[in-house]
Amino acid sequence: MRRTALARLLPPLCILASCAPTTAPAPPVPVPTPAPSPVAPPRIVTLPPAGPTGPVELCERGTVQRTADGRLFNHFPYPDMPATALIDAPTTLGGSCKVHPAMADDLARLLAAADADPAIAGTLRAVSCHRSEALQRQTFCGGIGANGSGSFAERAWASAPPGHSEHSTGYVIDFGTSTAPACNAEACFAATPAGRWLRANAARFGFEMSFPAGNRQQVKWEPWHWRWVGTTASAAGAPPARSIFLQARTRFPADPKVD
Repeated sequence: MRRTALARLLPPLCILASCAPTTAPAPPVPVPTPAPSPVAPPRIVTLPPAGPTGPVELCERGTVQRTADGRLFNHFPYPDMPATALIDAPTTLGGSCKVHPAMADDLARLLAAADADPAIAGTLRAVSCHRSEALQRQTFCGGIGANGSGSFAERAWASAPPGHSEHSTGYVIDFGTSTAPACNAEACFAATPAGRWLRANAARFGFEMSFPAGNRQQVKWEPWHWRWVGTTASAAGAPPARSIFLQARTRFPADPKVD
């Protein structure tokens, strides 16, 4: 009787067993984590060299005619690089300074080399970098007396007229020093440790002095004013810079200069 009763129970147990799942449930499918979007490098904007456009109105005080080669009081015309195409210079230079992104690597190498020299480590500063045409107008016209004293030619000896400053390209830095700030943007900067170091080393990093002493362009000697043209003609970003400065570099070579 016991076996018969057990036999009667087995079929339902087998049926129940056959109803159970024969395989384990599939594990959940992992959701892939999206990779972070790469940060795009700064967009490098290049502009063609500015050309002569005829008479120029200056400071709402008169019209001046450019020379046949486009110069105005010995200064060549230059394009105005938009602020959106520029980047911040290293903060170690002090203050707010915008430069063309093409010069960033060479500028960083120059500053690293300067900081490795105990004579000037940590002392290089930027007095001025990019200046828009509007700011250059304020700088130039502000140097002429309110009563009209001082001629355009006299002012242009020390400051380029608007639309004719290398600073508007974004490729130029007026260097200074924290150890002798009274010599910043003055001739005595050449005799400071920073000025001497730049003269001896800046060309290795693609920078040249635009307006050396006794220059044939007949503008003021500016030992603090250095334009970037790249270490070689084929260096990244160098061709546009060299194109913009072609006339000035060909007719009135820098000293020190970059080959």
